[in-house]
Amino acid sequence: MHRVFENFVEQLSASVDAADLCEAMASAAAGFDFPLLAYFTYPSASGDAPQLISNYPSSWTSRYLQQRYHSLDPVILRGLQGWDTFDWGVDRARHGLPNSQQQILESAAEFGICGGLTMSMHDHLGRFAALTFASDESRPPLLRSLARYEKALQLVAINFHIHVRRRLADHRVVDGVTLTPREFECLKWAARGKSAWDTSQLLGVSKRTVTFHLENAKAKFGVRTINQAVARMAASGLTRS
Repeated sequence: MHRVFENFVEQLSASVDAADLCEAMASAAAGFDFPLLAYFTYPSASGDAPQLISNYPSSWTSRYLQQRYHSLDPVILRGLQGWDTFDWGVDRARHGLPNSQQQILESAAEFGICGGLTMSMHDHLGRFAALTFASDESRPPLLRSLARYEKALQLVAINFHIHVRRRLADHRVVDGVTLTPREFECLKWAARGKSAWDTSQLLGVSKRTVTFHLENAKAKFGVRTINQAVARMAASGLTRS
């Protein structure tokens, strides 16, 4: 586990945007035998969109953000109760949850998100974030030896949380939606008629990274296509900024 954490810190230090951060965290999660991860920042205002960095299927994250499932998600609601580390699973949550909350867990399970470990973080400004390591198993094997790795996982979560705050502090608001600098740049160039490949050359990143940011922006706007997100950007009048 020492090597996993060492590699994680090195990747994290070299990260400059959400795609880099997600890749660093995904590598660490895989080292702990979790194929999926999600970092969630609860919106500070009721109308704002939450921030989500994850390697969950995009079809699920788009639905999650568009339907504002975070207001009913039992994992997020438990994290909001305080600084906590807890495990969960769709099969173990059937009793004691309202139907609306159970339905969210069951819907996530359809996308291979069946159980995992969540660490919640609350800062001195009252902001809340949660980091979840997830699996397609309701009770992933690592949880059987959680006591052995809990402190290491908490350290990973805290380091990631701090780096996200630092790297993504300079967000832009477009039509009431908060975008990361990279999401804003990719949408801006798309609104100017540039393809994902063109934008990748302009920004010095891969085409895959550009597509990643455009998909995230689409989910935040709650629209069905990237073209619709681009149209929202164009209508904002910020494409020349």
